[in-house]
Amino acid sequence: MNDVAAPAAQSWKVTLPCTRAEAEALDGDIAAFALMEHPPVLMTSEAEPDDENKWQLDAYFEGKPSPAAIKLLKTLVPSASGIKPQVEALPDEDWVTMSQQGLEPVTAGRFHVRNVASDPEQPGHVNFLIEASRAFGTGQHETTAGCLAMIDRMRSVGMRFRNVADIGTGTGLLAFAAMTLWPRAHAIASDIDPVAVDISRENAVANGIALGGGAGQLALCTAAGVDHPALVGRAPYDLLIANILAGPLIELAPSLCALVEDGGTIVLAGLLNEQADAVIAAYRAQGMRLAERSDRGHWPTLRLRKRPQIGWKRPRRINAAARGEAPGFGSI
Repeated sequence: MNDVAAPAAQSWKVTLPCTRAEAEALDGDIAAFALMEHPPVLMTSEAEPDDENKWQLDAYFEGKPSPAAIKLLKTLVPSASGIKPQVEALPDEDWVTMSQQGLEPVTAGRFHVRNVASDPEQPGHVNFLIEASRAFGTGQHETTAGCLAMIDRMRSVGMRFRNVADIGTGTGLLAFAAMTLWPRAHAIASDIDPVAVDISRENAVANGIALGGGAGQLALCTAAGVDHPALVGRAPYDLLIANILAGPLIELAPSLCALVEDGGTIVLAGLLNEQADAVIAAYRAQGMRLAERSDRGHWPTLRLRKRPQIGWKRPRRINAAARGEAPGFGSI
């Protein structure tokens, strides 16, 4: 008898209204689903632009969600306690890819990012093709576009870097952009999600980005925070980019700053306006100063510079006891 693979379980989606505050509280792993063999993937979005009370939570389940799972989901968004969730079976297609198809190209600084191969390139720009995929970071989100615009301005004013790290890379886009601006730099990109790292590798090949460990080449690794020998071993960096979320940005501040040389630059994104002061304070405590802030809607991008300190030894390795982990946190 021939072995026949069991068909994959059909995906289901549960939709509930929520507030922006509730949406922002859903970063990282959700303890309520920790014991599930296949926990749902949670996505939040603005149901109505600029209305903090009208956001939406979409939870994607592998297989039909049980009443208990839906009840747990509702506990995450108390504002929807009296509302019946919308539960629907999805077509047998990749819902992440479907969610990203048809997106309009994005132009930020000198960069033009297409998500569909049939869209034309933009003359006079650095063009990237980041097709809809299993990972996130297609350039559509304000945080990614904000980072692209920030590093473009940095190059325009003559800033130069030779050793670059992109933490929480998603699709690899920000690392690719940095490498086109500083083509002789060493570069490494990491993500907590191995799928994102695989997608970044595929995108690098598709966009002509050289992979490897030398100058002008991109190294890739899977890591929680900066807990990986490849990340620590290549330090110190003169440019580090982290487009993740406010919580892990604050948690990782000591580890990220330890990997940056005196006078080096950190670009941070993934935080909301009201979270900026807390993030800035966490990095100031590690010897950083705010050099520039640029807001796109509710999403600021921060550029910070590490203050040279007389008597401080330039860090080559982070403290072995400080693992630099942020479990459950990945890219935007």
